[in-house]
Amino acid sequence: MKNHSLVPVPILFWIIAGLALVWNAIGVMAFVGHISMTAETLATLPELDQQLINATPQWVNIAFGAAVIFGLLGCLALLFRKKLAINLLLISMLAVLVQMTHMFFISGVFQLKGWSMAGMPVAVILIAIFLWRYAIRAKLRHWLN
Repeated sequence: MKNHSLVPVPILFWIIAGLALVWNAIGVMAFVGHISMTAETLATLPELDQQLINATPQWVNIAFGAAVIFGLLGCLALLFRKKLAINLLLISMLAVLVQMTHMFFISGVFQLKGWSMAGMPVAVILIAIFLWRYAIRAKLRHWLN
């Protein structure tokens, strides 16, 4: 019979989980700011940004919200050393991929604004994938229960 008790985790685990929590908390704040933007605030943005925001389908906003909310919950689960983090971070990653599929392949934002702004969306995708895989590794190392 295998012993599946929790083992001590390295300090790097706490650093990664803590930074990831902050990252996703910032994402939640950005999402709340996005969905609560008033018409007056929208009017202060450049015309192209206004058009892009107005043309964004609701399903993309739902994916954005799911990505950051499930990401935040997944990072909390990591900090509490719960294996639920794996599923929460998987949902977050899938929602990121849905959101970014729109950004990269449907919206035309990079054709309109230039590919130089693709760095942050690529980073978001890579971080989401990393966090999901990190949670899996943490479970395999018996850091999560």
